[in-house]
Amino acid sequence: MAGLGPCPMCAMLLAELGASVIRIDRKAPIDLGIKRPLEYDLLRRSRPAIGLDLKDPKAVAMVLDLISSADAVIEGFRPGVMEKMGLGPDVCFKRNPKLVFGRITGWGQTGPLSQDAAHDLNYIALTGVLNALGQRNGSPAIPLNLIGDFGGGALYLAMGVLAAFIQSQVSGKGQVVDAAIVDGVSSLATMFYGFKAADMWRPERGTNTIDSGSYFCNVYQCADDLWVTVSPVEGRFNQIMLEKLGLNLTECGPQMDHTLWPAMKEKLQDIFKTKTRAQWCEIFEGSDSCFAPVLSFDEVADHPHMKERQTIIEVNGVEQPAPAPRFSQTPLGLPTPPQPINAHNTWHALEEWMSPEQLASYAKQGVIETI
Repeated sequence: MAGLGPCPMCAMLLAELGASVIRIDRKAPIDLGIKRPLEYDLLRRSRPAIGLDLKDPKAVAMVLDLISSADAVIEGFRPGVMEKMGLGPDVCFKRNPKLVFGRITGWGQTGPLSQDAAHDLNYIALTGVLNALGQRNGSPAIPLNLIGDFGGGALYLAMGVLAAFIQSQVSGKGQVVDAAIVDGVSSLATMFYGFKAADMWRPERGTNTIDSGSYFCNVYQCADDLWVTVSPVEGRFNQIMLEKLGLNLTECGPQMDHTLWPAMKEKLQDIFKTKTRAQWCEIFEGSDSCFAPVLSFDEVADHPHMKERQTIIEVNGVEQPAPAPRFSQTPLGLPTPPQPINAHNTWHALEEWMSPEQLASYAKQGVIETI
């Protein structure tokens, strides 16, 4: 069911893993806040879309016919919206007892906030994760919507839907998957709760080993104002990094002595400022120093490693990430571009899901157009 962010991301992932997915959009799509030409709306790739007026009972009946033969339906509306349209889990399970009903929201299907409007930033704020991101004495760093919408949302929904699908094949019974972004993001933070419980995590951001508190897990600016990263947390890798920087290991002191970190960070800042990013790449790349340049989106496709793996591809002239992950026996194909909603595409998309007689019937009722 068409929506924002995590639901279409999940649908794209499932489609590119080989699922047959159809997007149910509004007949007249509303403005969801971020307008762009269709060919650049990349979360709509790899699957067809049809436009329906879901205020029309005949269109709802058509969706129920599609659901009757589906393995799963996924939706990202506020709790209760699908029920109001006559497409809630109870109705769908009567038509298809093995159906997996995947629901993605920020707050979850229950709880005091479940009906409140919000977005990714709000969700990760409530989990404690946003508070942990950023430099010491600075404001929390906003990590795009990668952690909430996509990491704790779309991926957990996809995982939940696939797990529930496997169970439905065993038990013959479907179920609701309540994928709340606050739950998924909290799950992602499991390791850090362990650190906190062991008294190994300082609550002030930018003071811990891997949150920019240490000199050896940080970003540094170069002579050309570009940036590089180093992250040699293990002692043997840290030794290699220090040697590449021309530092005397004895004078640097114990790696895990927190009191030495501020001075060491200043020392590394000064050293990295003496050369350009390209020069540091020549010095570090190919070693176990845990180093990488900070690239812009414009630069990623041309990096030798990313270029050889074809991590960034071009489809119909639009640069975009390739499907992932990779499989040895069943390699993933190229994504197909987002398709416009029109009579021809709608009819073609539905031919895989419905008989010619059903299609003709819904066309006669005016639910879809004829071609």
